[in-house]
Amino acid sequence: MHKGFILLNCDLGAEEYIVDELKQMSIISNAYLTFGAYDVVAEIETDDQEGFEKVVATIRKLSRVVSTMTLNVIDTSK
Repeated sequence: MHKGFILLNCDLGAEEYIVDELKQMSIISNAYLTFGAYDVVAEIETDDQEGFEKVVATIRKLSRVVSTMTLNVIDTSK
């Protein structure tokens, strides 16, 4: 299992639209509206890194997404 977060900046007023779009994607565990440097934070869980990268690419292409930052969780349990 691969886990990570993507932090999104959106067009002004598009935050709720983006969260709704993300919540419709089965691969998104959670999506949150936030105050601060980023407008939305999405939690992603995939089977592998390749799947994770595909999801990130899909999210980056959503309309009204201005920019993103991706955070990969490091598995320290091994």
